[in-house]
Amino acid sequence: MAAYDFTNTSFGQATEETRDFNRDLLRRLTLLPDQWSYPPSVIRERRAEGLGPFPRPPRSPDAREIEIDGPHGKVRLRLLAPKNRPSTGAYLHIHGGGWTLGAADEQDPRLAELAEATGLTVVSCDYRLAPEHPYPQGPDDCEATALWLQREGAALFGGTRFAIGGESAGANLAVVTVLRLRDRHGISGLFGAAVLVCGCYDLRLTPSARNWGDAKLVLNTRDLTMFARHYLAHGHDPATPDVSPLLADLAGLMPAHFVVGSEDPLLDDTLFMEARWRAAGNSADLAVHPGGCHVFQHFDLEIARASNLAIDRFLNATLSPA
Repeated sequence: MAAYDFTNTSFGQATEETRDFNRDLLRRLTLLPDQWSYPPSVIRERRAEGLGPFPRPPRSPDAREIEIDGPHGKVRLRLLAPKNRPSTGAYLHIHGGGWTLGAADEQDPRLAELAEATGLTVVSCDYRLAPEHPYPQGPDDCEATALWLQREGAALFGGTRFAIGGESAGANLAVVTVLRLRDRHGISGLFGAAVLVCGCYDLRLTPSARNWGDAKLVLNTRDLTMFARHYLAHGHDPATPDVSPLLADLAGLMPAHFVVGSEDPLLDDTLFMEARWRAAGNSADLAVHPGGCHVFQHFDLEIARASNLAIDRFLNATLSPA
């Protein structure tokens, strides 16, 4: 059974739409073959075809791709600019997928929507994935992208309204990137806002992650264990702050919008990180959506639309005017 009841959570009552969706999602995912019976490369292919928890994403014909230099070779970036207004900066987006799955071209509709709502060109980083490219290669690619944005972003994207964000493992990498800029390069003011969606911030597993069990609403305890195993294939300590940023010094960071669903194994990660963010003296707001599964924003749900609208509003309210 799941760790949380679909109909009666600590964060209020889930809507009938959300409850029905969760039941159907649980049923559908239970019928799928065990994804870990395939190598990660095959899981990626199946997900790209829509044979996983998410619908097949349409690719935008307006997106363009470039490559920049990184410490492990070229890093591919996918750019989505606003179509009906001038670009006034950039949003560095880091996709999720447990450091093992996912790609920069799998969220084009939402990222195009964000670009239009905020005036920010989305720069989505196609970082290297484990287990073929385990830690630290993924965060190294994200760090290189942020440094490139500092050098080139104002000229390329029409201003310095810069934000960073991601989902799940991408939220982890977003925080790691910001901390690396501060600690390795002395850069503290590049990003004016962070959007941190259902992040995994402690690879030792927080209580909700560890105790969730086998119920599959996109993600379960076994998935988290496997993702951490692939990411740390070279034996790095999960208690290292560069791996688990919940354990890092969080002083001097930007305002952040934290969001998670109450039916997410990573609920505690968000609750703990948001509390530590504020305790370190940073501004933060927290949205816990009743009944929301892991990365519920990917689905056609009212709570997804509400969450995405809140993210756009947060970015517009927090970043300096153009």
